[in-house]
Amino acid sequence: MSIPPLDLDVRPILRDGGEPFGAIMEAVAGLAPGQSLRLLAPFKPAPLFGVLGARGFEPSAREIGGGDWEVLFTPQAAATTPHNDNGAGNGTGAGGERWPEPSIELDNRDLDPPEPMVRTLEVLERMAPGETLAAILPREPIFLLKELETRGHRWRGSTTADGSYRIVVLAGEGQAAS
Repeated sequence: MSIPPLDLDVRPILRDGGEPFGAIMEAVAGLAPGQSLRLLAPFKPAPLFGVLGARGFEPSAREIGGGDWEVLFTPQAAATTPHNDNGAGNGTGAGGERWPEPSIELDNRDLDPPEPMVRTLEVLERMAPGETLAAILPREPIFLLKELETRGHRWRGSTTADGSYRIVVLAGEGQAAS
């Protein structure tokens, strides 16, 4: 017996000027094992495909008229939680090497966007290659993750029990301590 998908319509949130990402991630966290998420949005939410894809969900999108989209995010058999990326997970970096304990811990939960990203990147710029930084952010930092990759840093992270996101970043070789 299959579980019906959980329906989430983010069109009213967006229409009212809100940010639906928190509601989407809360819905994903509340899914039963094997349950899909059916998302209704006023546009094709392509960036979300990568975010939920990294969590083991396969998107299937279709336009339903008037510019609105329905996306069914279906869990795949090999779904992994918590989210680990960039070849690093389970306490080790890519290739199985151990990462040093973070030399700096930041709590950015009370900052408004884009300050959590800006603060994290500013601290990373002062770190030597191979040092690690841990940061707690108010939500999964999609734009920060792209920036870390661009700058040659490796990272791993996961959503915490309170809904925030903890990330550990290994400073890349392109960094120079000041």
